[in-house]
Amino acid sequence: MNNITFIIENVIADFRYNKMLSRHRGNGGTKLSTVDPFTVLHVSIYNSLVRDFVRKAAERKIKRVAAVAPFGACFDLSTIGRTTTGLDVPTIDLVLQENVEWTIYGGNSMVLVKKNVACLGFVDGGELSMTAVVIGGSQLQDNFLVFDLASSKLSFSSSLLLHHTRCSHFRA
Repeated sequence: MNNITFIIENVIADFRYNKMLSRHRGNGGTKLSTVDPFTVLHVSIYNSLVRDFVRKAAERKIKRVAAVAPFGACFDLSTIGRTTTGLDVPTIDLVLQENVEWTIYGGNSMVLVKKNVACLGFVDGGELSMTAVVIGGSQLQDNFLVFDLASSKLSFSSSLLLHHTRCSHFRA
């Protein structure tokens, strides 16, 4: 995946494009990782995503609290509602190649870190990160991924939580 756009509740996250975000000498791009527990973003993408997410959360009267490492945006759990897809927070759409959208709902975007604190489950990878976007396990959870090697395509389901099920309900 070479190009990716983040949209927070219908607003495109604005970040400054630079050489790091391009696929220059193996740097940049996007990859999937079941090793990284959370999505790791190049600092320019991370700052933009957090800023826009916090703004949309404030519009919903979700109260921000002190950050809990390694996360940069944390919220008072008592000010967040619940839905079938997890915590009722702003959705994050990843727009991939060919305008394919993958919506991340609260069940995948938020991490409970304390009894009354939930944090946006995205991590700042810094300026020197080799990959611009590494989509981590928390965001991949409860989504089916299909790798079509013959046509070099990746397909994915919407969150299984929308169908009142989870990956753990399936047997191999």
